[in-house]
Amino acid sequence: MEVRICKDKVALGASAAMHVASRLNAIIAQKGYARIVLSTGASQFDTLDALTRENVDWSKVDMFHLDEYVDLPITHGASFRKYLQERFVDKLPCALRSVNFVDGTPEGIAQLTAKLREDELDIGLIGIGENTHIAFNDPPADFNTREAYIIVNLDEKCKRQQMGEGWFATIDDVPKQAVSMTPWQIMQCKEIISCVPYAVKAEAVRLTLQTRETTPNVPATLLKEHDNFIVYADADSAKQVINWEF
Repeated sequence: MEVRICKDKVALGASAAMHVASRLNAIIAQKGYARIVLSTGASQFDTLDALTRENVDWSKVDMFHLDEYVDLPITHGASFRKYLQERFVDKLPCALRSVNFVDGTPEGIAQLTAKLREDELDIGLIGIGENTHIAFNDPPADFNTREAYIIVNLDEKCKRQQMGEGWFATIDDVPKQAVSMTPWQIMQCKEIISCVPYAVKAEAVRLTLQTRETTPNVPATLLKEHDNFIVYADADSAKQVINWEF
């Protein structure tokens, strides 16, 4: 595990995007294409924005995403398909090799799983939630399933995060369930990069880094078992764990 602390969220996004672009270019040069998993939410705004401006041959990149609410249409403002379409796919200078969204139906999950498992996943941009969830795997997360995607129930803290980020007007508007990539499937990415800015993530960063055991009660602790895991934090999110000077 490596922890990289940046001055602020903008610097974090730029640094992470530069690293991801460099890795994508190296992978494309080696095998002709690359496969990336993208997460969503407010914490990913600056990283994805910076990544769209990096010099990458996106026509050789397959994109997958982590999760989507159950029974939420793509036209809804909180839809993660809409988020990625508008904030990433539509901003690229050329079309991706493939775009693979979670649609939440049993048929869609089966098709996405088949596509996902055609080949290895090179890079996973995996956010960490305020409750330390990865994707929508709230604590206690299921570390045992070997499915690619499962339907999960959202806990209270997760719902409050979604409302707090402005996606929903009230907590009752937040869907009760989501389709989520599983912890095991996330760990199959050859490289995992977690961009975790903002003061509201400080406790999650502390729990992730300072919890010694790997526990489903702090789902992000699983990422520390990965051989190639980088955490990008900013001054606000790292304030509980590291002293620094800029």
